[in-house]
Amino acid sequence: MTTGTTGLGTYYLYHKKDQEVPIVFIHGVGLTHEIWQPQLEFFNYHSTLAYDILGHGKSSLEKDVISFDDFSHQLIELLNHLNIKKIHLVGFSIGSLIARNFASKHNERLNTLTLLCSIYKRTKEQQKIVNRRFEQAKQELKLSKQALKRWFTDKYLDNNPKIYEKISSILSANNMNNFLKVYELFVNHKNDEDFNKIKASTLVITGEYDIGSTVKMSQELNSLISKSQLKIIKDGKHLCSIECADDVNLTIKNFIGSDE
Repeated sequence: MTTGTTGLGTYYLYHKKDQEVPIVFIHGVGLTHEIWQPQLEFFNYHSTLAYDILGHGKSSLEKDVISFDDFSHQLIELLNHLNIKKIHLVGFSIGSLIARNFASKHNERLNTLTLLCSIYKRTKEQQKIVNRRFEQAKQELKLSKQALKRWFTDKYLDNNPKIYEKISSILSANNMNNFLKVYELFVNHKNDEDFNKIKASTLVITGEYDIGSTVKMSQELNSLISKSQLKIIKDGKHLCSIECADDVNLTIKNFIGSDE
């Protein structure tokens, strides 16, 4: 396992094995590459690459106004830095929106695409809710720990206090100026992508009880992306990649395995 920082300031964790096509993981807003620990441990026999997106963790963010193209450029720069030609791409939450943008522009770099807990066409009420959260974050200049109640079941949090503390500490460590730039991009996402440009085999996953990236949203994405399949994680919420890691990991393994 090697760590490093690219010329553009992207911090990464690269585990290089014999496979020529690594699995690349993109985390969600307010988080870092550390959320992928269950996946990095499960796929320890496979080449993996996890990194901090712009303005998160140890990765820098210099621009005042950013777009999803900036995040795709970040990933291209990282892949070129490591001389990686093809990848299996896994994106979570805003990471899935970054992955969608990347897939529509750089199909030649993808073997497969996995969209984990991805939003699509929020209802008016859902949009009001995320707008309120954004305004609250701007006013308080801190992240509410209530997010963990949306991301995990109460039972899981009660039984896993160390996970609660770990995710809480990641949220608390955010540079709020950078976080708000990225969060605004997530809140105001317009769903204006051309899904016909996504040519890679695609896996769409969400948790059964994810209220932000709902089952309906994933079903719609599945219908829009031509070479896609759908998996609903039983009893899962937003961070089902941690709470339901076994189910998520096996689903990704079987999907990627069918393409190798």
